[in-house]
Amino acid sequence: MSATNTTAPDSICLIRLSAIGDCCHVLPVIHTLQHAFPNTPVTWIIGKTEHRLMEGMQGIEFIIFDKSQGWRSWLALKKQLRGRRFPVLLNMHASMRANFVSTAVDAQRRIGFDRVRARDYQWLFCNDRIPHAPQQHVCDAMLGFARHLGIREEIIDWSIPLADADRAYARKTLAHDGPVCVISPCSSQRARNFRNWSLDNYRKVIDTLAHEYGAKIFLTGANTQIEQEYAAALQQHGAGSVVDLNGKTSLKQLVAIYAAADLVIAPDSGPVHMATAVGTPVIGLYATSNPLRTGPFRDPLELTVNRYPEAAQAEFAKSVSELRWGQRVRNPDAMNLITADEVAAKIARALAEPDSLEAI
Repeated sequence: MSATNTTAPDSICLIRLSAIGDCCHVLPVIHTLQHAFPNTPVTWIIGKTEHRLMEGMQGIEFIIFDKSQGWRSWLALKKQLRGRRFPVLLNMHASMRANFVSTAVDAQRRIGFDRVRARDYQWLFCNDRIPHAPQQHVCDAMLGFARHLGIREEIIDWSIPLADADRAYARKTLAHDGPVCVISPCSSQRARNFRNWSLDNYRKVIDTLAHEYGAKIFLTGANTQIEQEYAAALQQHGAGSVVDLNGKTSLKQLVAIYAAADLVIAPDSGPVHMATAVGTPVIGLYATSNPLRTGPFRDPLELTVNRYPEAAQAEFAKSVSELRWGQRVRNPDAMNLITADEVAAKIARALAEPDSLEAI
């Protein structure tokens, strides 16, 4: 059976500017497109930071949109694409900024999300849309664009290009006789984005890792003020068992660190998906968002601590099934529903019983 039921387009342009986690979800789409249409050039318009992670992907033309440059970046994009017309544009980023970017692209078929998911009036900038599919994981939603092009066979490949030097750096940095665990304690800082777990709970988890498993713990993050505060407090608590890598690695080195680790622990954030991309077990901490939508796509469900149903019930007096898919809980106390004992049980699953985990 053919992998597609359609003719390969002469070229494809896709837009996904950010964020790190969502750009990771584009990877299976890229590999699916390349498998189905091996002779079709693919152009990816991407954010400056995200490009540093994806740079080096074989067969992909990257065009960087630097949001800090505003109109100047749009004009540069327009100039770079002058004289080019794409048969297909996949606008995989439902945001006003992505809408703005899409106006610089001359395309015949401009495909966006269905009307339910096309935030910020995306439908006004598209002439085609993928079918609505309820209650999908974000990665499945991205793959909907490939399905809409008639592709039957999906390639779930998350490969991120890494240089030998990046892998060597990770091996040297993480050298330890026992288990190695990476903790990325904080999510990105946004208004009313209450995804961070408490310092006290992380201290208890560090004690469990160090004392019960002889693990060495490495802290990673984006080096914001709150991440610096977390790193300083946790390193002081962990004495010689905790190493602070916060803000000290490139994105490629960070992925190599996740790939070399035995376990990653993080709230709903990019590191969850970067670790998933390299096949490392991830304990995702979820209370303010639904892990069935934004959690680890490939890891077994038993490694995700999911307190979203309880948080949603407390916040809205409704069950998850009664809420809009993707509804976030905006309560700063919601993450306190997750206990250190629950995470310790997940650590036991990942480190003490690794053979019991499926699909890792």
